[in-house]
Amino acid sequence: MDALTRTWLLLLGLTLATALLAGIDGRLAALALLALAWLKARAILGGFLHLRAAPGWLGAAMLPLGIWLAAIGALCLVALG
Repeated sequence: MDALTRTWLLLLGLTLATALLAGIDGRLAALALLALAWLKARAILGGFLHLRAAPGWLGAAMLPLGIWLAAIGALCLVALG
């Protein structure tokens, strides 16, 4: 199985997990959805855009996204708390 097929299957599984979490309310579900969003972004950037093969680029793309998602998660904890 080639890398693009593996990435596609990973995204399929992550999308299924997102759909299963969509009906759940609460802080844990919100944080899980944000974590799934980060994993999907990493799969797309690393697998489809091939940033995994470019030294430093995957981390450079994921760091600001991780900070942004962490800030959103913190706001979710405050708002839902």
